[in-house]
Amino acid sequence: MIYSFKGYTPVVHESSFVHPLAAVTGNVIIGKNCYIGPGAAIRGDWGQIILEDGVNVQENCTVHMFPGKSITLKESAHVGHGAIIHGANLGRNCLIGMNTVIMDDAEIGDESIVGAMAFVKAETKIPPRSLVVGNPAKVIKQVSDEMIAWKTKGTQLYQKLPQDCHNSLKAVEPLREVPENMKIQEGAYDTLRDFMKK
Repeated sequence: MIYSFKGYTPVVHESSFVHPLAAVTGNVIIGKNCYIGPGAAIRGDWGQIILEDGVNVQENCTVHMFPGKSITLKESAHVGHGAIIHGANLGRNCLIGMNTVIMDDAEIGDESIVGAMAFVKAETKIPPRSLVVGNPAKVIKQVSDEMIAWKTKGTQLYQKLPQDCHNSLKAVEPLREVPENMKIQEGAYDTLRDFMKK
């Protein structure tokens, strides 16, 4: 759902997809080819939130901030399931792992990867191309070319997903029996193992 708040109405590019079970509120600007998953909450009630082109905010994520702050998730930022971005800025083509928490005034550098369940303290500055893990989160090494290639390819799947959702996602009544000819999705997506072989 899209909600106006105190005269601010979200701006969503027509190529992007906001799931009907997500909530986007107030001063939010969503660029091209962005995916916002079900259960995500992007609350621009107290400040502006900008999602540049190609950003994905997956299922059950929260993007919010303290009053008076504004934040940007730069081009191709990838926010994994259940993550919380609270008043932090995300660099271009970064990956935020599932259930990670990134606190106020933190800065995640371009092409950095923050591991699942990490806790990034307020005002932490993560340099570009850093691999970050733990609670509290610490840089453990630099992101390799292979790692960023894997990340970029995964994000490209999410950048194609909005069009797939526009074309085929629809509310339906469930089937009561499994059809005899039901197939598993094949060939549309490489698994991580398939990608690593290339």
